Amino acid sequence: MKQLEVQIMQQSYLLGCPEGREARLLDAVERVDTAMTAIRDAGKVRARERIAVLAALNLAFDLADREAAELSRASAATAPAPVGATGMATAPDHERIEALVLRLDEALGSDGRLF
Repeated sequence: MKQLEVQIMQQSYLLGCPEGREARLLDAVERVDTAMTAIRDAGKVRARERIAVLAALNLAFDLADREAAELSRASAATAPAPVGATGMATAPDHERIEALVLRLDEALGSDGRLF
């Protein structure tokens, strides 16, 4: 296992990486750094832990959207899609995410720390 030193929001991390997978890890680091920096630069969130959790939720939601779209495309190739199917997140999905973010904010409290 190889070790790589990376920077996320100007903080260094030493990460283990399987041989030959360095490019994929560096791509993941770039995505996380970009997501966290965008949240920080929006100016509404200051605590590093809260920024990290929100970035993780955003990235996971994007991944879930892609997986749902791929599944929808695969299903559409084998069966006709129901009328009105878009493969996009529905309003209830967005409401659930908003509720999750509110619960997260309540759990983190005003200082942005879990503990």
